[in-house]
Amino acid sequence: MAIPERVLAAASLLSQPRLEPLLRSWLAEDIGRGDLSAAALVGRTGSAGWTTRRAGIFCGGLLVEPLFRLLDASVQVSLLVADGEAVEPGQRLLELSGPATALVAGERTALNLAMRLSGIATATAALVAELSGTGVGLADTRKTTPGLRLLEKYAVRCGGGINHRCGLDDAAMLKENHLAWAGGVADAVAAVRAAGPWPARVIVEAERADEAVRAIGAGADGVLLDGFTPEALLTLVPQLRRQAEERGTRVVLEASGVDPDRLRAYAATGIDLISTSAPITRSTWLDLSMRYEALPA
Repeated sequence: MAIPERVLAAASLLSQPRLEPLLRSWLAEDIGRGDLSAAALVGRTGSAGWTTRRAGIFCGGLLVEPLFRLLDASVQVSLLVADGEAVEPGQRLLELSGPATALVAGERTALNLAMRLSGIATATAALVAELSGTGVGLADTRKTTPGLRLLEKYAVRCGGGINHRCGLDDAAMLKENHLAWAGGVADAVAAVRAAGPWPARVIVEAERADEAVRAIGAGADGVLLDGFTPEALLTLVPQLRRQAEERGTRVVLEASGVDPDRLRAYAATGIDLISTSAPITRSTWLDLSMRYEALPA
């Protein structure tokens, strides 16, 4: 089973020190003071398999083993499909075996996570496919579910997307309130440059063409062009490119607040990235199920 390179590159988001406390808290949320149904299964060993009821991109397999082993270290997990791989209805995704009490206790948490993440990966892959051949990347945003951000951004990567900031400490993005309260684009950029570490990038969100021009003039590393139509960008993007070249700088131009039905029109304007929250905020779960094998009498 070959793991897609984009998944290997994103696996650091799911490092054990970050992941284990989250898994423990989610299991505790469901199990509470203890699974009252477990008394019917004490001492029994079982096996089960996951299948998908519809086509999509699978994501969440890397969570299954660490989650179930928090319940019982003897649980065995065999992944049949790697995260980031396309799946078809009825396809078997993974197999589990171990104490029946552990399999039942972890089922709902594991499935909920994988269905949510697979839905995000599937929605991301559909938008990435729309941009195929354009050279424009599709990035996510910080519009994520509290507590699930690392996993949701991992799912975007599994679907072929690019991660934008994971948090406020990744890069400085100066939005309308920053610009208003700091006294303008130049003052806001200068303040962040003076206070931040030298490798930190500064991105300015521009809702008007003049803001974008001032952002490049102030030395921004990136300009997020929010709410512009493709027609407006066809004129503005070349202007900003010329301005950046005259300053001898390379500026990343990103379109946001886009119409998802016009992705190729945006890509044709010369931008570098399109950022959207849609795969995370508007996706539907991929329907997965866990089926148990018959227990011995």
